[in-house]
Amino acid sequence: MKKLEILILFLAFLIPFNSISQENNSGVVIDKIIGIVGNKIIKISDVESQYLQMKAQGIPVNDRTKCKIFEELLVQKLLVNQAIVDSIEVSEIQISSEIERRVSIFSERAGGDDKLVAYFGKSIPEIKKDFEDIVKDQLLMQEMQQKITGSLKVTPKEINHFFESIPSDSLPFIPAQIELSQIIIEPIVTFEAKRAAKEKLLGYRKRIVENGDDFTALATLYSEDPGSAAKGGELGFMSKNGLVKEFADVAFKLQVGEVSNIVETDFGYHIIQLIEKRDDEANLRHILVIPKVASDAKLAAKIKLDSIATAIRIDSITFAVAALVYSTDKNTKNNGGIMVNPYTGDTKFEQNQIHPSISYVVKNLKIGEISAPFATVNEKGREVYALIKLMKQTPAHTANLQSDYKMIQDMALQEKNEEVVKKWVAEKIKTTYIKIDDLYKVCKFEEKTWLNSL
Repeated sequence: MKKLEILILFLAFLIPFNSISQENNSGVVIDKIIGIVGNKIIKISDVESQYLQMKAQGIPVNDRTKCKIFEELLVQKLLVNQAIVDSIEVSEIQISSEIERRVSIFSERAGGDDKLVAYFGKSIPEIKKDFEDIVKDQLLMQEMQQKITGSLKVTPKEINHFFESIPSDSLPFIPAQIELSQIIIEPIVTFEAKRAAKEKLLGYRKRIVENGDDFTALATLYSEDPGSAAKGGELGFMSKNGLVKEFADVAFKLQVGEVSNIVETDFGYHIIQLIEKRDDEANLRHILVIPKVASDAKLAAKIKLDSIATAIRIDSITFAVAALVYSTDKNTKNNGGIMVNPYTGDTKFEQNQIHPSISYVVKNLKIGEISAPFATVNEKGREVYALIKLMKQTPAHTANLQSDYKMIQDMALQEKNEEVVKKWVAEKIKTTYIKIDDLYKVCKFEEKTWLNSL
């Protein structure tokens, strides 16, 4: 990844690395406070960094762009300041989890922790430290917005009015989507397979603890966790809440450098090593071994699904009841097997949002048709067998109320939320201390009363 792309990525999350500043006549790097809202400040670098991000992404800018950015920052600071006044709190767990999520994204985009560290000249803990205040403010802002708009709803009349107000040439284009139901059978793992996995892990642990072999090297070679094996098994700093309970309970009791005994989770069997502990977070590495499923167990799962499919086709049982009775997938068995898109929370999927094995099967199905049993992989990386029913198929189209009611409802609610927040801002300005630098007093703000505050 190019350096500019990494910088843009960080700027997109409003992370102040002091990379944007001004120079005075003597060449000394300075920054300047250009706004105060309650006890929250806005610096000129806050505006300049977002302006740079927009230009780098090819977003058109003009003479009014910095004024718009500045007003958005005023609104954000007003929300955060009021959250503090109202004693709204966010937990350290919320903050650390969000920081972990962002650093993980940045690391992946940059090509790994080493490249991220090399570019910014800071360790991962130092980079995370730079997140703390900004992430806390952003979470407070979200909580304040939720307090203002959380109870809002839109009526069918409001949804219709909103849709009719959208110019026809501005309606969004919706790609082809499908809705699916599934019945999953996870093949039974035998006692012998579990024992073999444990023995393999015990061998790795012995090589590390007794022979002095390098944990990182063994994890790279043998761990079956594709997400961490390439990093020598390292997971990065995580809180207990960000880990599977059985894993976390053992990991957070380890001493630095200590290697755990075998830990069993839904993902398989692990040995864990503590690299570093900081406050309520720990940097860990692990080796995962997944018990191998015997071919006869796979065949048994496939035969069972085939029998279920036959029963459904001859109307001996409905797909929904079969899912409830037979499916081993906890996420879908209780809702008739209906799959929910983890990206949107909706039941609609685009083709690139489902596993390739499912996509391959679905393309040959007709609406209401059930697939033959086939092998796929669940969210834990385990091989399972599935029946898929194509519930609905929507071709690519321009948004309309019949096919896209939920999406349009969400858009209408978002507009209503924005209107309510705008009114709240106008009222709150009257009772909040706000100071704006002369440099920005010439701006034509959307909210006219920023300069008339206390």
